[in-house]
Amino acid sequence: MNVFVTGGSGFIGRRLISRLIEEGHEVTVLVRSERSAEVVTRAGATAVLAELSDTAALTRALAGMDVVFHLAAETDILAPWERHERVTVEGTRSVVEAAQAAGVPRFVHCGTEAALMAGEPLRDVDESAPLRPDSPAAYSASKAMAEQIVLDADGPDFTAVVIRPRFIWGPESSLIASFADAARAGQLPWIEGGHHLTDVTHVDNAVEGLLLGWTRGRAGQAYFVTDQERVDLRDFVSLQLELVGAPVPDQEIDAATAEQVVPVPVLWFLGQSCTLRTAKAVEELGYAPVVSHDVAIAALRAADR
Repeated sequence: MNVFVTGGSGFIGRRLISRLIEEGHEVTVLVRSERSAEVVTRAGATAVLAELSDTAALTRALAGMDVVFHLAAETDILAPWERHERVTVEGTRSVVEAAQAAGVPRFVHCGTEAALMAGEPLRDVDESAPLRPDSPAAYSASKAMAEQIVLDADGPDFTAVVIRPRFIWGPESSLIASFADAARAGQLPWIEGGHHLTDVTHVDNAVEGLLLGWTRGRAGQAYFVTDQERVDLRDFVSLQLELVGAPVPDQEIDAATAEQVVPVPVLWFLGQSCTLRTAKAVEELGYAPVVSHDVAIAALRAADR
């Protein structure tokens, strides 16, 4: 099949491209720089240099594609609203409009549980929980708006599906890298001890979910995918820091102090439980994790030797 990917030079995108090529698909990737073009070309994909906002260029590039995987978004959770709106919201709108204009029949959007976050913990939630475009966190609000644009576009000739992984980890994880940078700078305190129950998603399991969303996802639906192995946040992050050679912090702060000094949504990520139900993905997509924690952690340890 002919597959188009946005955000292909990122952490998830690189693994998605590799999996698609392994399965024999022709992969074209939207890139914004020559450096990103080199990354995806080395992976075996064809690079198209254009901006997310260039709907005309995107429409031309999408001609003849069987599916679009839309991963591109503003990943700096502390970026100003204007950037989240331009990249995540309007960028998604542009890609959706281009895909529709080009006659692409299927669109898979990489969402996030953060699109449901507005201050309260997410505990054992399923896909019936509402999106929160009113969230005080720009990242959460923009991801909610982007997802709504995708779902609203679903129609008879345009099947839109959203896959929502949580806390994506694995080799070269950008999220773990950001934790490591914060730990080295002494800026990673544990809120209320940090022992919050949370779901996480290995990058290979996230990619599995995205591919199943393409082949089996029901039109206009969103699906949570996780490792189905809930962890203690502090223990899990500490292990990941050890594996990348970063110091494990011991600083702790109480919730009241954290509300004053830790910006949202980092405050919610580090200070709240987040557990998600995956029954819908299991039942409708046939989703099951392709890698377990034991296997994935052993692979990380082996790679570090």
